[in-house]
Amino acid sequence: MTLDHGDPGDAPSIPPPTAPLANPARPSAAEEARTVAAATNTATLASLSADGTPWASLVTYGLLDGQPVLCVSRLAEHGRNLAADPRASVAIVAPDPPADPLAGTRITLAGVMERPDGDEADAARAVHLAAVPAAAYYIDYSDFTVWVLRVHRIRWVGGYGRMDSATAEQYAAAAPDPIVPGAARAITHLNDDHADALLAMAQALGGYPDATTATCERADRYGLDLRVTTPRGVARTRVGYATPLDSPDQLRAATVALTRRAREG
Repeated sequence: MTLDHGDPGDAPSIPPPTAPLANPARPSAAEEARTVAAATNTATLASLSADGTPWASLVTYGLLDGQPVLCVSRLAEHGRNLAADPRASVAIVAPDPPADPLAGTRITLAGVMERPDGDEADAARAVHLAAVPAAAYYIDYSDFTVWVLRVHRIRWVGGYGRMDSATAEQYAAAAPDPIVPGAARAITHLNDDHADALLAMAQALGGYPDATTATCERADRYGLDLRVTTPRGVARTRVGYATPLDSPDQLRAATVALTRRAREG
């Protein structure tokens, strides 16, 4: 028998919340994409070969206002591909993926490659070198070209069942999350020393009054992602701060305020 989505026994059921979430605010797909793009300097480039077949290759990049800046050689197939057909996309995987790679976060940015000129060419060269210092050894070779991907389409995937698209305008207007890159230590501290506070958040603010345990999986500028265990099974929920954060030094006060709200509630 072949099982499909929703068939009995296909997968463990996820218990829904039994109370309203106090504040489910979370980053938009555009903000998520900008955060992933800023978190690393490597991507898989998809270009079109002369016979029309897709060609995937590893590349490095910097970011110019969120647009990937590549430096590739015409001696490489992808370099020749871009010179002949500028349509391209890059797939970027967030650093430190989970044990199941498909449960991790990744994005695809699709658009058209262009050679920058004038002041933009200088800026593109600078951001690429800042992100990829080793490029200083070859960026000025005659066979290398600096390209900027003009992003037209954005797809963000946050793991199983979490995905969304964004427009080029939304992506351009968004900014990388200021909390995510440095939140690992705070998350470990919350899980090791404040499990009771996380449980109170899940019960009073996260829609799971029957939760028996809760752990923090992520902190961003809008709130916390919690993994909750209930007698009905395991689920994930969202607990948002009163207001978005602008810097990592605000994270401690925001989580203390969430704890106070949960316990008062």
